[in-house]
Amino acid sequence: MSISLTYTQARANLAKLLDEVSLNKEVIIINRKNAENVALVSESELSGILETAHLLRSPKNAQRLLKALLEVQNEKNTPQSLEDLKKEFGLEN
Repeated sequence: MSISLTYTQARANLAKLLDEVSLNKEVIIINRKNAENVALVSESELSGILETAHLLRSPKNAQRLLKALLEVQNEKNTPQSLEDLKKEFGLEN
């Protein structure tokens, strides 16, 4: 859930809001008069959102990821460690 503030409120509490965004991964919506509202999100959250959008852009890839997720949820498949995957694909150091 996000926090919604006016531009004036956001400006008066900017340091506190930046801490809230970065520490708690909170999304802050800043409402502006006569202009589009904007969202304040942490860099790591934005990076995750953009990466997810990129991965889901391809319908085939989205379907493959959804299938893998459902298999794990239904315990048909168990997650593997990074070390096991490296071994499986011959990518060991």
